[in-house]
Amino acid sequence: MNIQTLLNKANKILGSSSSTSPKLDSEILLSEAINKNRQYLILNPNEELIKENIKSFDHLLKRRKRGEPIAYLVKKKEFWKQNFYINKNVLIPRPDTELLVEETLKLFNVNSKLNILDIGTGSGCILLSILKERRNFFGTGIDISKKAINVARFNAKMHQLSNRVKFYNSDVDKFLIGKYDLIISNPPYIKQKDLKCLEVDVRNFEPKLALDGGRDGFSEITKVISKTSMLLKKNGRFILEMGFGQKNRILNILKKNNFFINKVLKDYGKNDRCVISTKI
Repeated sequence: MNIQTLLNKANKILGSSSSTSPKLDSEILLSEAINKNRQYLILNPNEELIKENIKSFDHLLKRRKRGEPIAYLVKKKEFWKQNFYINKNVLIPRPDTELLVEETLKLFNVNSKLNILDIGTGSGCILLSILKERRNFFGTGIDISKKAINVARFNAKMHQLSNRVKFYNSDVDKFLIGKYDLIISNPPYIKQKDLKCLEVDVRNFEPKLALDGGRDGFSEITKVISKTSMLLKKNGRFILEMGFGQKNRILNILKKNNFFINKVLKDYGKNDRCVISTKI
């Protein structure tokens, strides 16, 4: 069977699934199965594939039809300017989260020397993206999931950043190491009752530990803000990602913990997405 025939078949199969981009998904999965890029598929539509490649593609296709995210199937996801290793133990990086990287780079210039803490680091993509851009920055990442920390360490090694970053398997409540110039966090902030309303790809496959914000969505946010108040240096900056409708309550919690609110940033969908504050 040739490349074009396989793609046509896959497009039909995924067209009746939860996939919102069956054509693109088909091309990515076939590229993965034959270890070629998508351009190769376009330039060689009549190339006949060997049975092993077809079998590998069919296996990936079945998993995608069940709703398993592309990032978990190909074991990688692009974030900021890099590809990161991803598996089922970490949340898949979202474009909106790049705001945390972008704002950090705006706040601190190339010559700044900075010590950063990333609370709930997951794959490490936020912290490592920042370190990749600034050679004088050093980072620490913590996560309650040991498996997530293993992924973060792998990504640090892959991007040759292991000498400037440390990762700890720790609950935010119990972490007491160091004082920081900047703390960043994308904590779990989805209400428990809303988890069942998430898209199939997210609900059935992404780690609930990285999504579940407790009954009101604030159980982890509150802990992160409290810990940040303890570990952030005076005049240090805090960049926190948040969910829909959480802005006002988060601003109140920050003010009660002696933070000055610098600004609130909107994501690509014009929703309030992260808040930048200063420890006073």
